[in-house]
Amino acid sequence: MIKKLLIILFLTSGILLPLLAQHQEVNEKPDIWKGGQSETKDTSSILYAFKKGQLNGHFRYFYMATDNDRLLTDYYANAAGGGIRFETARFHGFQFGVSGFYIFNLGSSDFSIPDTSTGQMNRYEIGLFDHQNPTNKEEIDRLEEFFIKYNFRKSFVTFGKQLLNTPFVNLQDGRMRPTGVEGIWLELHEFGQIKVKGGWLYAISPRGTNDWFRIGESIGQYSVGVNSDGSKSGYAGQLNSKGIALLGIEAKLTPWLQGQVWELLTENIMNTVLVQADVEWPVAPGGKFFAAAQFVRQDALNDGGNVEPGKTYFEKGGKANTFGFKAGWKNRLWETSLNFNRITAAGRYLVPREWGREPFFTFMPRERNEGFGDVTAIMGKVNYQMPKTGLKGGLSLGYYRLPEVVDFRLNKYGMPSYAQLNLDLRYAFKGLLKGLDAQVLLVQKWNKGDTQNNDKYVINKVDMTGYNFILNYHF
Repeated sequence: MIKKLLIILFLTSGILLPLLAQHQEVNEKPDIWKGGQSETKDTSSILYAFKKGQLNGHFRYFYMATDNDRLLTDYYANAAGGGIRFETARFHGFQFGVSGFYIFNLGSSDFSIPDTSTGQMNRYEIGLFDHQNPTNKEEIDRLEEFFIKYNFRKSFVTFGKQLLNTPFVNLQDGRMRPTGVEGIWLELHEFGQIKVKGGWLYAISPRGTNDWFRIGESIGQYSVGVNSDGSKSGYAGQLNSKGIALLGIEAKLTPWLQGQVWELLTENIMNTVLVQADVEWPVAPGGKFFAAAQFVRQDALNDGGNVEPGKTYFEKGGKANTFGFKAGWKNRLWETSLNFNRITAAGRYLVPREWGREPFFTFMPRERNEGFGDVTAIMGKVNYQMPKTGLKGGLSLGYYRLPEVVDFRLNKYGMPSYAQLNLDLRYAFKGLLKGLDAQVLLVQKWNKGDTQNNDKYVINKVDMTGYNFILNYHF
């Protein structure tokens, strides 16, 4: 696939001429390739549009390891890869874009062998490679973007394979490559302080996979957990859905108040609505106080994806409610905040992990609260940056009270209550090595619940340490 992509790039774009010359927030624009947009000047010929297009490249190395408690299996992985992205300049408002990425397994644990005492499979490291084929070490590549884009005034519409960041469908970058989507996406920026975004998505390529799946097929590519009666969920490959309708409205209501409303309608499965308000105002000396409130409501549609209860994703008649708050202070160097989230006992909060990570204020890399109900979470974090040196650091500590692991109605994945500590250090090189950045992420999770003396509720979940070292080079 990557060889084909390279041939397409070189034969159709004439990019030889220009060659001479890990984690994003869900409210940020996708910036995986770290390059600016191609020049906005419209052109009079297709050839000029291709010659004046923009080429970006990305090389990535990722070391990940999990140190589990006691005699439970530990894991490690070394992944390296690279890719290119090309986008033409504008031709009567139109642009064409294409990108692809390849990954090599440079030496890792055998992810096809389960832990001997629990029968559980690897959870984290396999996401660097291919979930569908744990033994695959070489043929790991993907056509990530292949789209045509039309720009009009300040707005644009994109059709094809693309990268999106929204509260419910997002990059969830934290392995080698992000989640990709296919469909039509529109952004309107014609209404002053109001932005309207939306579209129809009919295929998804989840993070850690090589293939593209129809919407129903994409759900269940990761762990499926259990039904509300404790039986293994059977929805993988059994869901009927024509696609996803996404709509978001973001508005700056006053100089200090912003609001957003998002709706995710998964045809024949569920409807999810998010409402959020953010405030920010200056305080002396040179700082800003910020706060936000968020509410999410979910409801099942029809039978939740399948008429058979054991094969449905969202239980018929099911619903979920979650709300959260945050408050903090920041200036040019520091940012600190206290974050809270509550998922009520009305039902499980469910948005497929294959589509992205949750938009909760209490989210911490390497764990999710998706799949649970009756959750109370509190998290504090401090970030510090030294602009002159290129060094950034962050420290987060959270406590997450979950239902009992045998409360199957509200605990889909058998996760006990836990506490988590993350240390995140990042450095952007300058001078000769400009374009290279490094990241170290250390994760410690402690058990704070009843694991029923069963280590399947422990391995890769609690009483574990995660090590991550990442190198990126963008050009």
